[in-house]
Amino acid sequence: MTDLAPHVLVMFGASGDLAHRKLVPGLFHLHGAGLLPDIRIIGTGRHSPGTDDEFRAKIAPEDAGPEWTAFAERIRFVVSSADDGADLAAAVAAAEKDLGGSGVRRLLYLSVPSAAMQPMIAMLHDTGLDERSRLVLEKPFGHDLDSAEELNAAVLEVFAETEVFRIDHFLGKEAVQNILALRFANGLVEPIWNKNHVAYVQIDVPEAISIEGRAAFMEATGTFRDMISTHLFQLLAFVALEPPVHIDAVALHEEKLKVFRAIRPLDPDRVVFGQYEGYRDEKGVAADSTVETFAALEVFVDNWRWKGVPFYLRTGKSLGQGRRTITLGFHEPPLRMFPGEADGTPNELVLELTDEPEISLEMRAKVPGATFTIGHAILDLRFETAFGDAVPLEAYEKLLLDVMRGDHTLFTSTDEVERLWELCDPVLAAKPTAQPYAKGSWGPQAALDLPGERGWRVPEK
Repeated sequence: MTDLAPHVLVMFGASGDLAHRKLVPGLFHLHGAGLLPDIRIIGTGRHSPGTDDEFRAKIAPEDAGPEWTAFAERIRFVVSSADDGADLAAAVAAAEKDLGGSGVRRLLYLSVPSAAMQPMIAMLHDTGLDERSRLVLEKPFGHDLDSAEELNAAVLEVFAETEVFRIDHFLGKEAVQNILALRFANGLVEPIWNKNHVAYVQIDVPEAISIEGRAAFMEATGTFRDMISTHLFQLLAFVALEPPVHIDAVALHEEKLKVFRAIRPLDPDRVVFGQYEGYRDEKGVAADSTVETFAALEVFVDNWRWKGVPFYLRTGKSLGQGRRTITLGFHEPPLRMFPGEADGTPNELVLELTDEPEISLEMRAKVPGATFTIGHAILDLRFETAFGDAVPLEAYEKLLLDVMRGDHTLFTSTDEVERLWELCDPVLAAKPTAQPYAKGSWGPQAALDLPGERGWRVPEK
């Protein structure tokens, strides 16, 4: 069992998709694994979903068995709003009393639109719910630099920076954390992770799904704000950062911030927006919407390690596959010594950031036979095979546990958020025209052409 203090967890936006798909199943799994402390969970929002039992049924995991019934007794719902948090404060006090009163920690999870966060923060302060609390904020953190600075100021007026956890669930993925292990724990890899050996980097997160009924969010946010200014830039930081002194919050945040500060201002001519055909027919989407459902761009990190190496970022909805792939392409050696023509595809190190992660290295080798023919071979590392007895945690499970431990290592700092908005604001101030692309394709032609002759590795497998 865990030695963590008892917790009262308050989930704002508890009737939403995130609570049902990720937060509650994650908490239930942590409980079953013996990693969760004694806890009471209070879902809250402006509208009641019915009785506590009806709320529990609504958020129950699909694989809920008899163990769920006992766990669900710890869960209830209380109506609250930014204007009235009295009932919620009373419910939290009752839950703390039920847990024994002293030594209970509060975890406040704000899964609400960015514009609603400031009034919520004020309510938490007015009701005293901010006391002994850690605050989790879902992205996006503002919608531009000015709003992010305003939100950060409002948050830090009530909460200390050490109590604030800006969550980016990509950073909780085992495969993303393994980028650091791959880079810095292997003498074969560490010396070649730089401009002298790496010719290009691709960070590719296409999604096969459409907006899935989230028209209001997409219309207000767009893909660039939703994915590029958060997830993909964070992945870029893990690929590009210098060795931290330790794998801890302070050192990792320092190195990520150095990367973000070294990024060259984005060239508008090397940013491509797209909108899938039929998006304007989606329920809740404006008939003349110009919102992008796709974004691709070229990024340069102007420091000693990466000067001149292009980083290509791509993500979007209704694309050919759902993938999370990072590819490092290496400079080519001279090949004229070999008879015949060697395939022009370069050596590539490919990281598949799925729930069952893989790392593969594409190399050239002699094809067995009577003639000296060069062909391609793949070295594969499959984590489910290499570490078959391990019990991985899903990203939200890992991050929820880290919040309860007070560990900021895999979260985003105020300085990081504001620096990323500094980079992204000029693009959003003069947004590229969203070019149409067919559902099931790989985006507009201008985006396909962005990486030059090599093209994108995805959809290759």
